[in-house]
Amino acid sequence: MASEHELDPRDVARRAREEDWLIVDVREPPELEEGRFPGARHVAMGDLNEQAESIPRDRPVVFACRTGARSGMAAEAFRMAGWDAYNLAGGIEAWSAAGLDLERD
Repeated sequence: MASEHELDPRDVARRAREEDWLIVDVREPPELEEGRFPGARHVAMGDLNEQAESIPRDRPVVFACRTGARSGMAAEAFRMAGWDAYNLAGGIEAWSAAGLDLERD
């Protein structure tokens, strides 16, 4: 069952565009070849601990990965540490399936 901290891709896209929510992509660098979330910041999952304080606390943050599993763990950890953190349900796979734009190199 989805929680209030699991957000639909269309909702995330709207909030990032209209409400200045930050998307943090936790995928590994080779995974970025399938496309990037527009305007997202990339911090690989393994670098999150050392980069945590560089992620703003003054705005909502949505963590994203390929399917939503890794980003769900990240969102929960950051929420427990005081961030207003959410997970992109279904990750980039759901984002693509919803027909949302991706940035390509």
